[in-house]
Amino acid sequence: MTTDPGSDGDGGPAAARVLLVEDDVLLREGLASLLARSGFEIVGQTGDSAWILPLVRELTPDLVLMDIRMPPTHTTEGLDAAREIRKEFPATGILVLSAHAEVEHAMELLATGQSIGYLLKSRVTDVEEFVDTLHRIVKGGSVMDPALVQELVTARRRNDPLAELSPREHEVLALMAEGRSNAGIARALWVTEGTVEKHVRHILAKLSLPETDNDHRRVLAVVTFLETR
Repeated sequence: MTTDPGSDGDGGPAAARVLLVEDDVLLREGLASLLARSGFEIVGQTGDSAWILPLVRELTPDLVLMDIRMPPTHTTEGLDAAREIRKEFPATGILVLSAHAEVEHAMELLATGQSIGYLLKSRVTDVEEFVDTLHRIVKGGSVMDPALVQELVTARRRNDPLAELSPREHEVLALMAEGRSNAGIARALWVTEGTVEKHVRHILAKLSLPETDNDHRRVLAVVTFLETR
């Protein structure tokens, strides 16, 4: 009898094959037990970053569940291995479980394509949801911890020089970028020229563009607007 390579021989879907990479032995064993009970096949385990790539090459898992910080330096060993795995085995799913919300690392991983995820260890409190996340990654999905999403949004707002502008001030600045004078902006927005002048003063103040003898603040405001587009 021939067996469909995508089945377990009994007609059902084959269990996803998982390689566990975690230097905390208790956590690793706990994950192994949890995943085995949830229908995954644990094909290998290691707490040594030097063994990650050799094991992936030998075992060809469907999913590698790993930490970013691994011995010997506990810095980016896991991240470095994830880069290599993605380069050599682009179809292999990778889920990083990290103790820290490292936005830069998370974005670098997620930018590598499909079948990738980044979760904080402290946020994994719902077993059913965690197992569902693993299945989604194996099937090609990408998962990002909500805490990281919030950090990204906060950082973007913090770094956006236009974030403090009101909707009307955004409109005025956009028209300034088109080269319109205050009179032209007033006609476009159906307001008085005095109102436009007030908006322009507020824009320059919010963009921290103090009046100087050398720089034209209106031009600098337009440059700032164009740089954020």
